[in-house]
Amino acid sequence: MSVSRYWTNWARSERSEPALVVAPRSVEQVRLAVLRALETGHTIKPIGASHSFSGIGATDGIRLDMSRMRGLVDVDLERGQVTLWAGTHLWELPAILNPLGLALENMGDVDRQTITGATQTGTHGTGLRFGGISTRIVGATIVTGIGEVLSVSETQHAELLPAIALGLGALGVLVTVTVQCVPRFLLRAVEAPVPLAEVLDAFEERNREVDHFEFYWFPHTEGTRTKTNHRMPVEDVARPLTSVARFVDEEFVNNFVFGTVVAAERRVPSAIPTLNRTIQSISSRRDYSDESHRIFTTRRRVRFREMEYALPLAEVPAAVRELQTMIERQRFRVSFPIEVRSAAADDLWMSTAHGRDSGYVAIHRYWKEPFQEYFRAAEAILVAHGGRPHWGKMHTRDAAQLCECYPRFEDFAQVRDRLDPERVFTNSTLDRTLGT
Repeated sequence: MSVSRYWTNWARSERSEPALVVAPRSVEQVRLAVLRALETGHTIKPIGASHSFSGIGATDGIRLDMSRMRGLVDVDLERGQVTLWAGTHLWELPAILNPLGLALENMGDVDRQTITGATQTGTHGTGLRFGGISTRIVGATIVTGIGEVLSVSETQHAELLPAIALGLGALGVLVTVTVQCVPRFLLRAVEAPVPLAEVLDAFEERNREVDHFEFYWFPHTEGTRTKTNHRMPVEDVARPLTSVARFVDEEFVNNFVFGTVVAAERRVPSAIPTLNRTIQSISSRRDYSDESHRIFTTRRRVRFREMEYALPLAEVPAAVRELQTMIERQRFRVSFPIEVRSAAADDLWMSTAHGRDSGYVAIHRYWKEPFQEYFRAAEAILVAHGGRPHWGKMHTRDAAQLCECYPRFEDFAQVRDRLDPERVFTNSTLDRTLGT
């Protein structure tokens, strides 16, 4: 298989040209690649779907293409646990899990990532009763920075699991992960337009009363699009969208029409507020149910850049109101919506939800539009409200600032010293966010 050395991520916000690309097929081949990096003085980074917006996976050393290490390794049906090769994409999981009667407990709205790319960067869905995908990692096989193959689980090196489950790619190359699943289930989705003020006034209550809640707010409008998901037994009768309705919504409206609109808005920024208000005004209510993975995820073909911060849950309404004021005061013209979600507190050391129920505020910009000034202004607001940046998305925070946000930051640094003493897995993003 021919593998290009030139690399860029999905958002076209990061690029690099590795000295060598290796596509391993086995744990031993990964180990040998790490040893080669050590011997030659190169860094080494695994790459999956390249869906991170940050440079967390970039390298000018050795790039590990994990696409040949995909699929099911083992299953423990009694415990509901599956072990997967690291390069397995989230979109591949239904075909693996459904025949076993299993599902992921929660998912984000994009399924292009690999299981390790998603968990190592802290990908999450929404719902205050559920943590991010990383919180369901109960075991892993990792090749460390000294070429050691280490098995980590609740019974082997258990003290490392809270670090390795969400390790930012800084501790080693994960070659397998064991995921705690749940029995298959359906979701009922209720989508409805709701005024922004009403959503913010009851934000905490809405999140605590239902299984999953999120909303999208188009700047320059006073309305939102809310999505509330209720979990249902798989034995219930599903009422899915028809194939035509799904195509119209996901492909035609969300991708073709929206892509055409934002491309036009880029050429005529003054039209953005009017177009946003038009889009918001035609938002309608709908109610349907389907397999969980079909409800959680949406196909997104329109490229964008994204910054996302996790805030203490109670801070979200004030932060969104300040973003609204800032956008109008500074006369930004923002075509992409702001997305707001939530997640349960967890105990993973580098999780954005470590120790606190969290609300997530995501800022987007069309990939061909300048984003720096808007993101910088938004970041200042989100940081002031106690925000922690999503590791796979764009931000400017550094180690000196981040160590104040994470009570276990130094513990993580000590594990990094132990597993990667030569910093063979580092790059400029990790140097900035974790230190050298």
